[in-house]
Order: sequence, then C-alpha cells, then structure tokens
Amino acid sequence: DEEDLLSNIGPYGFFKYESGVHRVQRVPINDTRIHTSACSVAVLPLQQDDNNAGDLLPMSELKIETMRSSGAGGQHVNTTDSAVRITHIPTGITASIQDARSQHKNKEKALKLIAARVRDKQREEEERKNSSLRSSLLGGGDRSERIRTYNYPQDRVTDHRCKHTTHGISKLLAGSAEDGLVATFFPILQHMVREEQIAALEKEE
Repeated sequence: DEEDLLSNIGPYGFFKYESGVHRVQRVPINDTRIHTSACSVAVLPLQQDDNNAGDLLPMSELKIETMRSSGAGGQHVNTTDSAVRITHIPTGITASIQDARSQHKNKEKALKLIAARVRDKQREEEERKNSSLRSSLLGGGDRSERIRTYNYPQDRVTDHRCKHTTHGISKLLAGSAEDGLVATFFPILQHMVREEQIAALEKEE
C-alpha cells in the first residue's frame, strides 16, 4: 500500500533518490534543434527539534546576523531588520531567510535550514570515506552526477542509475504519490539499494 509506505518512510525517505542532476531535452517552439538544460536537486532531511530551534546545532558554532529584507514586498520591506543570515563557523556554510516579516520566524527557519545543510555535508563526507565499500549501482550520490533524463521529443524518462526507461512525461509529472514520477522509480531504486547492501555484507564476510 503506497499510503502506508509514505507514512512509514516519511517525505525524505520517499524523495531521497531524487538528489542529483535532472537533464531535460526538448525542442523549443521557435527552433528545430534539441536543446538540453539541467537542474540540480538536493533532498535534505529535516531535523526534528521539538520546538526548540536552538538545539539543532550548538549555538557556539553559529554566527547570526540580521539585516533588512530586500526585494519586492510592499511597504513593510526595508523598514525592519527581519532578514536573518546564519553562518556555521566550522564549515562556512550559510543560510539566509527573509520570507516572513517576523525576525523570530525567519531565524527559526534559518536554524533548521543551516542544520540540514551541515548534516547533508557531513553525510556526503562520510559516504565519500566509505565509497570504496559501495558498488556503483546508484553512483556516488554526488549532486553533480546526472541521474535522470527527460526527453520530450521521445516522450520518455530514463533513470541512468537503474537503466530503466518509461514513457508519458506529462502523466508522470501530473501523477500522485501512488503513480507519479517519484513513485514509478522509487521501488526500482530501493530494490537496487537492498541488493547493494546485501552485496556489501557478503563481501565483508
């Protein structure tokens, strides 16, 4: 049951295999040649902070700055220092939020975002250290790695990790959690991960 699957693994578990470069091939209306573009996607887990944003990362590791919001937004923009930028001092990673008029709300969002980015970098470094123990079935998990191609002239989607191709791009993009793009490739990729884990355990033995 797809609903049970989604509730058990959560949003991150369902979307985590979407991290990487998605390549689009299409023919513009005013041209006859195929144009290629790409988008890099990062799926990050959200830290559960039990309503205490200060516990996400040690405050001693953070530099918090406030500034006036910029951009379109009416009379409330640039009148108060509501925008927040947080820097994680050990890594230099930053997160800036100016969505809300409230500095407190922006700070809360920025704390969550900076924690997610720091954890993601730590995860990537850990995976890099252990890369020799992994097979190449799903690649290295690097965001710069091309994972999927959407070819509009052929109306196909190909995942380069599992070598699986399916057709009907519009239907896949408009689908739900049960029959959409992510749901189509998730079972195949999840199976490959399990096979990879089994192979790694057998190699250790």
